[in-house]
Amino acid sequence: MTALSFSEHLLDRINRWASVCPERIAVSSGGRNLTWGELVSQSNRLALWLDGELANTPGPVAVHGHKEPEMLVAFLAAVKSGRAYVPMDSSIPAARVAKIVEGAGAAMVLTPGRVAEVLSVVGPEENSESLRRVEGADPFYILFTSGSTGEPKGVVITLKNLTSFTDWLLGEHAFITSGETFLNQAPFSFDLSVMDVFGSLLTGGTLACVTKEELGNLKLLYQRLAESGVTCWVSTPSFAQMCMIEKGFRSEMLPCLRRFLFCGETLAPETASQLLERFPAVEVWNTYGPTEATVATTSVRIDRAVLEKYSPLPVGYPMSGTQVLAVDEQGAAVAEGERGEILIAGPNVSPGYLGRPDLNAKVFTEYAGKAAYRTGDWGRCREGLVFFEGRMDGQIKMNGYRIELGDMEANLRALPEIADAVVLAVEKHGKVDSLAAFVVLAEALQGSEFEVAARLKSRLGERVPVYMVPRKFHFLEAFPMTANGKADRRALASRLG
Repeated sequence: MTALSFSEHLLDRINRWASVCPERIAVSSGGRNLTWGELVSQSNRLALWLDGELANTPGPVAVHGHKEPEMLVAFLAAVKSGRAYVPMDSSIPAARVAKIVEGAGAAMVLTPGRVAEVLSVVGPEENSESLRRVEGADPFYILFTSGSTGEPKGVVITLKNLTSFTDWLLGEHAFITSGETFLNQAPFSFDLSVMDVFGSLLTGGTLACVTKEELGNLKLLYQRLAESGVTCWVSTPSFAQMCMIEKGFRSEMLPCLRRFLFCGETLAPETASQLLERFPAVEVWNTYGPTEATVATTSVRIDRAVLEKYSPLPVGYPMSGTQVLAVDEQGAAVAEGERGEILIAGPNVSPGYLGRPDLNAKVFTEYAGKAAYRTGDWGRCREGLVFFEGRMDGQIKMNGYRIELGDMEANLRALPEIADAVVLAVEKHGKVDSLAAFVVLAEALQGSEFEVAARLKSRLGERVPVYMVPRKFHFLEAFPMTANGKADRRALASRLG
């Protein structure tokens, strides 16, 4: 088994697998495979072409597609030629793609078809070592997230940021070199994908992508999962919860699976409990972190002891070298166990939003001499663990009372009957009139929907003031999901009428 190196340049650590395991599949997507030898050779050739083609044109390389192997070739080629890449999934509307390309100042937009076309005409690989590749503080990738104004914001992640995250990820888990298959659920434009893409690239693994066609057809999805040989599952909790609709979703379907890594959403205790029942030999990990702090910053293994001790579940212990704390409005740390805004300080924190000094001044700061980011998330720290308690902007006012929707969701998830929950405000005549709860039950309905809702309201009334109890309950097998694999709140809201 080849030992992992943490001192070499990240790209050297990726390239070496072309020599160690050239015939091993590096990426499998949509019925197509690319070997390690092909991935490294093609990205070197494309990097040389980019260097010549864009010699006098500054800016990153935008890459538009849906999980095709050529997208990974383009990502690596961009950074090998000294440019950041900007991933854009084909599910993103054309008008938004245009805004991203413009906002990024992209020098070029590559599609899988264009990559294949270029590779069919460029010569053999030569002198790719002479290229000036991305280094330390250079931007490595730029991910565009939603802005409150409707304009996408470009989060710049440097090589140093990414290396801080991947060194922690690989140090936290005993990945088997040239022996892991990482599940890719999230589109490459969603930062959760960085966990599986670079986890796989740095360990000589195989990236097994689940496409939107497979996500849209449960029969195809389960077939893909069963044939994937996945050893490391990376997804949002909602995706795993959806998969559990199928009673056959258990260790017999995924006999090679060793760990679940969750990020991007709250992991409900009941979801973790069901996974431990169905996959008794598999580790379940909860992680947390915003795009602005490079994927994930905390992690904790969820076992029976943790489930018995905590509800809601902790999101983990901070990564080494990074501080995660709850602060007040002035940015001072609050007392142990008190609620505050989660602040992250360390080498994984982004230098900021591309070309947005106005926004950067509001949320990017310094703490104890380190780059820091104010997340806009409520949380608290206890016993070294971080607890996430929802978005600070998820607050509504109803009949004069201030209510945190995230607080209500956490209380619903704490009920043993409920696997997951989303709470939405119902407006009438321009103001909040009531709350509606969408729930996925842990077990099938026992009684009518009216009777079950009444029981849940009664149980909830023991935990929260009566004005916070949702008036209406909607029962679903699974939540509709966004392209990123999160619960689709907009789709749920459309059901309110």
